[in-house]
Amino acid sequence: MAVQKYGEQTVMALNGDEAVAWAVKQSNVDVVAAYPITPQTIIVERISEFVHNGEVDMEFIRVESEHSALSASWGASLAGARAFTATAANGLALMWEILYIVSSTRVPLVMAVVNRALSAPINIHNDHSDTMGARDSGWIQLYSEDAQEAYDNTIMAFKIAEEAMLPVMVTLDGFTISHTLQNVSVLPDEVVSNFVGERKIPRIKIPTIYGEKEVPFMLNPKYPITFGPLDLYDYYFEHKVQQNEAMKATPPIIEKVHKEYGEISGRSYEPVHMIPYKTEDADVVIIGLSSTMSVVRKVVDQLREEGKKVGAIRLRVFRPFPAEMLRKELSNFSTVGVLDRCISFGAEGGPLFLEIRSALYSSPSKPATVNYIYGLGGRELPPKLIAKAFNEILEVRAEPGTPIVKYLGVRE
Repeated sequence: MAVQKYGEQTVMALNGDEAVAWAVKQSNVDVVAAYPITPQTIIVERISEFVHNGEVDMEFIRVESEHSALSASWGASLAGARAFTATAANGLALMWEILYIVSSTRVPLVMAVVNRALSAPINIHNDHSDTMGARDSGWIQLYSEDAQEAYDNTIMAFKIAEEAMLPVMVTLDGFTISHTLQNVSVLPDEVVSNFVGERKIPRIKIPTIYGEKEVPFMLNPKYPITFGPLDLYDYYFEHKVQQNEAMKATPPIIEKVHKEYGEISGRSYEPVHMIPYKTEDADVVIIGLSSTMSVVRKVVDQLREEGKKVGAIRLRVFRPFPAEMLRKELSNFSTVGVLDRCISFGAEGGPLFLEIRSALYSSPSKPATVNYIYGLGGRELPPKLIAKAFNEILEVRAEPGTPIVKYLGVRE
């Protein structure tokens, strides 16, 4: 593989899956439990090669299903290991039970999800149905635009998870990112290793017959504690609220880790939760997730040359949802177009649209909102359709009583 030295980093030709694998290789991960599924398979293939070649001191567990992959990773993390797994689409759906168990037991596990459409009919290409379906499972969700960001997000995810004591999904678009070759600036192994450090196990106080006792928050025969016991109506409600409060407390942690990572990498994703583009004097904006937004920015440039005041916002963090930040940012525009690469059956719009419209409800100067559902099953969204959407929202000036929901690029 051809490499080019660039400062202290090495520029490597990697696809998105390989970029994630390199980040895992460098992050002092103890255990990876995995099961292959397209278009995620390259991630765990590369990690298995690193292990086989003796390039990393890591336990690689081959399991019989995605349900088992997450179960094994959860068990390893409960025992104090830094654990990782990866999946996509139907694999994530098969993990559904364990997704909730992992987050409810406050396990700092990291999982890459290569976004792919859910069956049926069978489709191996990209949309966001899988992770959007898991949006209420209690995981932090970071959405990546390209292979470089997938690499960076994966490294940061370990620190975010362990400081927040919550699991993190790092997402990347199937094939568009996962299988597309890109120059990726890879940090030296020792720099990443020092950045993430070794996993520190927090300590908790438990009651005993002699009073309180402080023990490590992990499975340990010396200090027996139970994770996920029977929890009926007398305490379950309180525990769920505590879990939600933990999620709501993560934005400062996410921002802190990003700032620290910027200091070692020179790459800054600012503002951390969402990245505006040419919005200072814009009348209207389009907001969306992941790789599509790189094309949206190109269209913004073209329409700016025509004298149209348009802008774009890429949302990087979907969970926790940055409602207050978006409320403040979006109230400056007359109309907001929301791109959803997912359909929420029976709802008045896609998941991102519903979140944004809800956030804007209490805004004193809320803009009109238009939802564009696009790209299901990997269908392309060409620049001309994005330009069409911009030209449509430039004409919208009043918030309608019924949400405007359109399908961008579908045959009728």
